[in-house]
Amino acid sequence: MTETTTTTPLSGLRVLDLATLFAGPLAATMLGDFGAEVIKVEHPAKPDPSRGHGPSKDGVGLWWKLLGRNKRTITLDLSTPGGHDTLLRLAATADVIIENFRPGTLEKWDLGWAELSAANPKLVLARVTAFGQFGPYAHRPGFGTLAEAMSGFAAITGEPDAPPTLPPFGLADSIAGLATAYAVMTALAARDRTGEGQVVDMAIIEPILTALGPQPLWYDQLGHVQPRTGNRSQNNAPRNTYRTADGSWVAVSTSAQSIAERVMRLVGRPELIDEPWFATGADRARHADVLDAAVGDWIAQRSRSEVLAAFEKAEAAVAPIQDVRDVMTDPQYQALDTITTVDDPELGPLRMQNVLFRLSATPGAIRWPGRPHGADTDTVLTELGLTETELSTLREEGAL
Repeated sequence: MTETTTTTPLSGLRVLDLATLFAGPLAATMLGDFGAEVIKVEHPAKPDPSRGHGPSKDGVGLWWKLLGRNKRTITLDLSTPGGHDTLLRLAATADVIIENFRPGTLEKWDLGWAELSAANPKLVLARVTAFGQFGPYAHRPGFGTLAEAMSGFAAITGEPDAPPTLPPFGLADSIAGLATAYAVMTALAARDRTGEGQVVDMAIIEPILTALGPQPLWYDQLGHVQPRTGNRSQNNAPRNTYRTADGSWVAVSTSAQSIAERVMRLVGRPELIDEPWFATGADRARHADVLDAAVGDWIAQRSRSEVLAAFEKAEAAVAPIQDVRDVMTDPQYQALDTITTVDDPELGPLRMQNVLFRLSATPGAIRWPGRPHGADTDTVLTELGLTETELSTLREEGAL
């Protein structure tokens, strides 16, 4: 395996990923993609459950190949004396620890902030939990689904006369993972000035609220509660999905007034532009039935390729509704190398999402996909200074 190089922006940064499932591990993945040395620490008998989530090939979980990329994997039972001592030795060499145990768990093992910061005053400890480290819900078990429900996301998602809708993927976890990576980098920037580490308290129920926009502000100032509107928007119209003559679907957005006018001219209804209510997005949204009928009838008479070509020529905003098969062959994604190929010793070439963004001078890279459970235990701990005798003792104790 190729280690981090001096050309990557986070080269020299060591991260211990103690977290499981998605939000915490995703944050560590984001850091590893740009050169951080990430050491994934898993229980010897109970590996990260993400290894078993979703489809597998030849007994190898595919989600883990994505989530575990650019990480070296070791096993360590933190509840044992040997695991406790070994983690403190690792913490002394690390810049960041990411964990998602329920509040109080690390403290129960004498591995709380007091012990970790004593071992390494420059350490940043990112604690990712459903509800945060304090408050009436802090000790409850929780997952991203609960954040999607509690935040208001589910309440505004779905058709007006249908039940609230949860996303079919880890939306809140993903947003929290990205927010955690940002929080870690913020804490590291502060450390550069103060020389001291600190604790990051990340509650998964919070970042999704930021993604939902000004709903609390609207309610606070106006008592406004955003309803479910399906694919429509209360802020502009036409904004919906429309079926084409060949049975495909496209999405149209008219957030800008000029785009809305171009769409109306394109679909042969320029007279609607002169209506007094057409002048603002909110007023157009109140007449969505009229606008949806105009756009939908025009699109229904044409194939997807004809619709996309006409909208592009008119400089109006449209996109095909794509499933993963379309994504894998989309020319824009191909140009960006958004889905890139990575060689894997277990499964051969794999195609997965590339690093999250492009840096012109110090780009990130996928150096390897997710490694087998505990594959690097001996290597990492030997580098730490443990002898073969110490490793054997830890194994006998059940710490590895």
